[in-house]
Amino acid sequence: MKFISRILLSLATIGLISLSSCGMLGKKSNDVSSVTGWDYNNPDFGGFEYQSGYEQETGPGLVFIEGGTFIMGRVEQDVMYDWNNVPRRVTIPSFYMDETEVTNANYREYLYWINRVYADYPEVYKKALPDTLVWRTPLAYNEPLVENYLRHPAYADYPVVGVNWLQANDFCAWRTNRVNELILIQEGILEFDPSQQGENNFDTEAYLLGQYEGITGKDPMEDLDPNKDTRRVRWDDGILLPKYRLPTEAEWEYAASALIGNSYDERLTNRRIYPWDGHIVRNPEKPYRGKMMANFVRGSGDMMGMAGDLNDGGDITMDVHSFWPNDYGLYCMAGNVNEWVADVYRPLSFEDVDEFSPYRGNIFKTKVLDEEGYVAEKDSLGRIRYRVESDKDILNRKNYRTADNRNFLDGDAESNIITGEDWNNADANTTTMYSGTPNSSIGSMVTDRSRVYKGGSWRDRAYWLSPGTRRYLDERESRDDLGFRCAMTRVGAPTKGKK
Repeated sequence: MKFISRILLSLATIGLISLSSCGMLGKKSNDVSSVTGWDYNNPDFGGFEYQSGYEQETGPGLVFIEGGTFIMGRVEQDVMYDWNNVPRRVTIPSFYMDETEVTNANYREYLYWINRVYADYPEVYKKALPDTLVWRTPLAYNEPLVENYLRHPAYADYPVVGVNWLQANDFCAWRTNRVNELILIQEGILEFDPSQQGENNFDTEAYLLGQYEGITGKDPMEDLDPNKDTRRVRWDDGILLPKYRLPTEAEWEYAASALIGNSYDERLTNRRIYPWDGHIVRNPEKPYRGKMMANFVRGSGDMMGMAGDLNDGGDITMDVHSFWPNDYGLYCMAGNVNEWVADVYRPLSFEDVDEFSPYRGNIFKTKVLDEEGYVAEKDSLGRIRYRVESDKDILNRKNYRTADNRNFLDGDAESNIITGEDWNNADANTTTMYSGTPNSSIGSMVTDRSRVYKGGSWRDRAYWLSPGTRRYLDERESRDDLGFRCAMTRVGAPTKGKK
């Protein structure tokens, strides 16, 4: 009898496990592995963690931009005759973008943090300072702007200018770390540490690699591994947000055009010249009829109109919430200030970029780690230092030939335009065309440091307000009519609320 009882008990246990694996004991199918039948998120079953239905949170200051296909490029006559943005159809994945341009107040917050954390390294603070002398011109009295524009509260909500492309990227990196640090503090995983100094400050990548401990919060992350108690947050937890970064040129142009407002059932009613409907720069709606849609130069010497009825109300830049947002809810995607984007400039980019998520300027990098897998190098801001992958690193990869693709198909040996006996010789390589070396036998004003900027500004005529126009500037230079806004990658489904 005892033997029979044991058999019945065993059969009942097997049946219980079977029912559990099939989700028949109140368990959802996504609570149990479909390949092993073991429970997810259960320390009694090893503690493998899994979550379904993840939905990305919208980071501070961002607006969701649902992606799709559009015709990228010029929509009116190419008055400069550059032929550098011939129309072509591409697809943009969904992403997030700042509602407004980064303001003076935003940038001063960044400077304040650097000055506080890097008190012993004044060179870090000096490197981040905008060039306020961009306002100075030989034949104008702009000294009040040199002295006041960045710091006076009257300009707090005006777009920051005098920031070069490199400084804009540093701001994006800083913003990523501050946002993710706050998330961990709000979740109770970390406590705010006011004593962070120098390299000892929160960095998202360093934290994920175990290089930053911080002060443990009141609600640390529980480790479901039965052999451990608590752990750091991992990237696969989905708690931390992706990087803030500069938008690609294609993303910026797509967001500025905002064709979501003039399409119906995949039918585009009309292409837009500007970020609004119509071919004029005045508002056609009755309550605001005749009002300018952006801050730009109406004509020679006319920066804002006549007293009593200013045409746009801005002699220079304006509050970043000025005028009407486009159909994505983005302000000043035309006028006010031009904006840096991520891409390296090439006149013929349209011939070389992909149809999906086009971008020019890839440099593939690898973390510099020591033998134990820890970060071996950091820069002056405490961020992980990268190295460009060597030929040995990428020997067996098929998706690209070199680590630096800024010169893709216009500077590599395979597409060399110079003929000779040793066509593979580095000296005969067209990379020298874009090296920026002034004494090079082959040279161009376009270099690997040339970055695209778009949008038009308070100094520009209406032509440059069109999202399809493009210009470039050396990434180390800055201007009084050039700012930036940040973007963030969307992970998961391109539409909110869908898996």
